[in-house]
Amino acid sequence: MSQTLTEGARKGSVDSSSAPSSRRWWILAIIGIAQLMVVLDATIVNIALPSAQADLGFSDGNRQWIVTAYSLAFASLLLLGGRIADLFGRKPAFLIGVAGFAGASVLGGASTSFGMLVTARALQGVFGALLAPAALSLLNTTFTDAKERAKAFSVYGAIAGAGGAVGLLLGGVLTDALDWRWTLFVNLVFAIVAFAGGWVLLGNHRDAANSRLDLPGTLLVSAGLFAVVYGFSNAETHDWSSPLTWGFLTAGGILLSAFARWQTRAEHPLLPMRVLLDRDRAASFVTVLITGAGMFGVFLFLTYYLQLNLGFSPTRTGVAFLPMMAALMIMAQVSTTVLVPRIGPKIVIPAGFAIAVAGMAWLTGIGVASDFSTAVLPQLLLIGAGLGIVMPPAMSLATSGIAAEDAGVASATVNTMQQVGGSIGTALLNTLAASAATSYLAGKDATNKLVRAQSTIESYTTAFWWSAGFFAAGAVIAFLLYRRGAQEQDPDAVRAVHM
Repeated sequence: MSQTLTEGARKGSVDSSSAPSSRRWWILAIIGIAQLMVVLDATIVNIALPSAQADLGFSDGNRQWIVTAYSLAFASLLLLGGRIADLFGRKPAFLIGVAGFAGASVLGGASTSFGMLVTARALQGVFGALLAPAALSLLNTTFTDAKERAKAFSVYGAIAGAGGAVGLLLGGVLTDALDWRWTLFVNLVFAIVAFAGGWVLLGNHRDAANSRLDLPGTLLVSAGLFAVVYGFSNAETHDWSSPLTWGFLTAGGILLSAFARWQTRAEHPLLPMRVLLDRDRAASFVTVLITGAGMFGVFLFLTYYLQLNLGFSPTRTGVAFLPMMAALMIMAQVSTTVLVPRIGPKIVIPAGFAIAVAGMAWLTGIGVASDFSTAVLPQLLLIGAGLGIVMPPAMSLATSGIAAEDAGVASATVNTMQQVGGSIGTALLNTLAASAATSYLAGKDATNKLVRAQSTIESYTTAFWWSAGFFAAGAVIAFLLYRRGAQEQDPDAVRAVHM
């Protein structure tokens, strides 16, 4: 079946590695739309959850599974999805991923029960795990010229970094104007455009056609990632001392260690060690992981603050993030096309982290009745600029110069780092924020509205300080790991790339 799909995908398609530059930019647009669909679904449903809960009648305890079902399936299957793209072709992987994601979204939007909605979200994660690495590896193999590649990754990185904020904005608008179900139905619009464009524009090449799927490795890493994400997810609703938390985290660590050992022995490893052993690539993977963890300090807790403390509507909350997105997109262009090519990542990426640290530290000055224009907006601009300097170059360097047959799995590793980082960040920051609120209330009148409001401020600022700490650690690690000077792309690696 896979052979038929691959052959069918070749018919009527264009080899984009030799396509005109204008066609490559259309391909970037298609990839960007698909990536946006995947990234924004991590947050777009969040704002709609209260409406969905009222409509379908599920409990507060079950509410987290609407989010967790997606992240569990997505994170645990990403490496498998990336390897499938390498083995059977990126175009069919992309098209099947888009179509499956759209179908799961329609199923979710039409849900008549909690179980149906959770199933749909899990299926979104499954097809997203196929689509996301295929999209990034297509970008990597389409743009081989250094200058064009820098521009393309600045756009892609901006989408990956700002997608969460776009999801909050779009989720708020659709929930207010239409219905919570449209936060899922809207994916059909993205999918139709991405599928039609992908079918016409994309070419296909099976760079790892002579390899085989590493089944033991697939089982080990999928189970390990599932256990890690599930363990951190349980930390939000259970104590860290609960076996559902530490038990799964321990099991995940053991399984991932076994996976790493198996990869050094396997004839056809799922994640070849050559992908991880490059110094700049390893630094980029760690950078993406830390950025994913720290960004939740912005999106999650600032969303709570704007809605619960400042009284913003869902739509206004989404609009409030637009300046941050603008700053991120502008600095994404500057960092990937100007700064990193001239100075190198060893200076640029730590500097971006430092700017984000300053913004997060400044954001801890919020109060119960702060003014958005002075206590939030300047800080968001600073954080957006810092993340724009960090995220796009890191994603580009994580896949730069990779062998063609490893492009899919390298791209999947980038997405895995971002997803696992987000899971770690959500669990840790939620736990730390809750502890800070409890500590503040100790010995005080918890029935007093002002006292309770101040306790929530303490929880938010604690999360912001820890996010600043994540970014500070990222600055140090990036400075230590990245090589000095501007990095040249290996011309042999470029010539080896096909579509």
